[in-house]
Amino acid sequence: MFKKKIRNKILNLRKKNYKKKYKINFLTLLNILKKNKIKKGIVGGYFPINYEIDDLNILKELELKKFKISLPIIKNNNKIDFYLWSVKDSLRLNDYGIPEPFKNKMVYPDILLVPLVAFDHKRFRLGYGGGFYDRYIERLEKIKNFVSIGLAFEYQKVRKLKISKYDKKLDIILTNKSIYK
Repeated sequence: MFKKKIRNKILNLRKKNYKKKYKINFLTLLNILKKNKIKKGIVGGYFPINYEIDDLNILKELELKKFKISLPIIKNNNKIDFYLWSVKDSLRLNDYGIPEPFKNKMVYPDILLVPLVAFDHKRFRLGYGGGFYDRYIERLEKIKNFVSIGLAFEYQKVRKLKISKYDKKLDIILTNKSIYK
């Protein structure tokens, strides 16, 4: 299946199933972090759009556990950088209508929560097609060690994605039902 066709199919499924309120189990995520010996650090989250799995409660819980939280700000040339943010802080709408933090302190996450449209058993993800996260992961790999965790609904899993040399594999994908690692 071509990427565009998969993207349309999964986005329609997400819209159709959104009212079911599927969630990621926070304790499962916490156990993943413990197994990776991560007890503190900076979490790179995202503001959910287009019926993505909602990570805002996860970010709130992680902040209560003394993790620092950051959200991306979209830059020119399909780039993103992460800036410190607290769930108590206000956000502003960017040109795409996505809430982002006000520019505060730019940070490099230790844990990167990644939204996705679809994923396969090899932990490759399909996003919206802009390459924002693939570029960021490639850049972050040159700076520090971190754990990339894709968040998705179980029905977003597809048999196989056609990947290119630019596509980055995630370390873990966590769904409302399973852990893929």
